[in-house]
Amino acid sequence: MRTHYLQANANGILLFVKLTPNARCDEVLGTMQGADGLVLGAKVRAIADKGKANKALIALVSKWLGVAKSNIDLKSGSKSRLKTLAISGDSDELASMLVEKLTN
Repeated sequence: MRTHYLQANANGILLFVKLTPNARCDEVLGTMQGADGLVLGAKVRAIADKGKANKALIALVSKWLGVAKSNIDLKSGSKSRLKTLAISGDSDELASMLVEKLTN
């Protein structure tokens, strides 16, 4: 069981997300307890059809964190609400940015 919503690795961080598609707005909700541990909650207006919600999630996280979409890759969960995003870059800097966004 994970105790945190992110994990540092050699190329950046892995971000564990619970996504709600077909919502009223695109929004990062903050951290929440998931079945496997802490996750970052997010919702997007896009429907879960042919990867539209996954693309919307990547666009949302990109804008929210201020990183390029090309630096974000869906590693797992393409057909699940629980996603793992790999965000490339400096892991310490990315983790700090996430914590700052979540505490403001």
